Amino acid sequence: MPDYSIGVDLGGTNLRIAAVSTDGQLLEKVTVATRIGRGADHVIDDMCNAIRTLSDRYRGGGAFLGAGIGVAGIIDLDAGIVRKSANLPGWENYHVREQIERRLGTRIYLENDAKVAALGEQWLGAGRDEDNMALLTLGTGIGGAIVLDGKIFHGMNGMAGEFGHVTIEPEGVPCGCGNRGCAERYASASGIVRMARELIESGQAPELAKAANSEAEFSARLVYDLASKGDAAAQRIFQRFGCALGILLADIVNILNLPVYVVGGNVAAAWDAFAPRMFEELAQRSLIYAATAPGDPSGTSKNASVGIKQWTTVVKRAMLGGDAGLFGGARLPSISS
Repeated sequence: MPDYSIGVDLGGTNLRIAAVSTDGQLLEKVTVATRIGRGADHVIDDMCNAIRTLSDRYRGGGAFLGAGIGVAGIIDLDAGIVRKSANLPGWENYHVREQIERRLGTRIYLENDAKVAALGEQWLGAGRDEDNMALLTLGTGIGGAIVLDGKIFHGMNGMAGEFGHVTIEPEGVPCGCGNRGCAERYASASGIVRMARELIESGQAPELAKAANSEAEFSARLVYDLASKGDAAAQRIFQRFGCALGILLADIVNILNLPVYVVGGNVAAAWDAFAPRMFEELAQRSLIYAATAPGDPSGTSKNASVGIKQWTTVVKRAMLGGDAGLFGGARLPSISS
């Protein structure tokens, strides 16, 4: 059996742990509740118990290389500290790496969740066979990450890839970051709900109003379901969503000039509702994309023609879903110095 490592997705609701071999084989995956109410030390105990169980189970084969942990929030990589995480209240300035290494006696790699998801997609998913790519995760907000030469690009202090706070509309909707017109106020689940409520208040969306008044939680998924059934107001929301995402991608493509851009997160499930408008806007606003777009927008990133390499810019959906962070976390011990 080849060597293996452990990938951990530390979420506010669930704690997911997987053993993955260095050749990308998922050996085993377990999920336990993240018992936030009991405090950080209890959550770390649960995580370490699961890591210890998995590592002991496969230790008879290859060598255990360590564990990589993805956490939503602001991470101090050098110190191994979670500075702030909306999903983990009470964890401010918590020494996660030190606590885990003390319990397990093995090397631990701590990373932002969007960045480990990007690493997973680059290793085994939509960015496979490409050393350079960017990932946008569309969820409540917009996460992002850049992979260069097969490794995460962190920037000066680990904050590179904050795509959600790129301004796409000057003096637009206020954002929690203090800016106005940030991309995630338009191209995210919270942006979809915001636009839907605005249409309801204007009296232009009777079906959306009916959904909002139902017993079900009013969500981006409900808006997408209505759009899929032909509701004009819901479809307009996804047109605006696609336009905003296209503007954001055009900025990213123009700046980075990478071969692959992967779009993931829960909202990517609405791809058919927003992608056509996204590609249209992207082609209009990025000279680089217009010059290098493949005939099939989700096709391969390089094509050979008469012995000449033709570079293309590819935007595609993520492939690994919620497991991207597990694979990316497991990849960290193999590529980190």
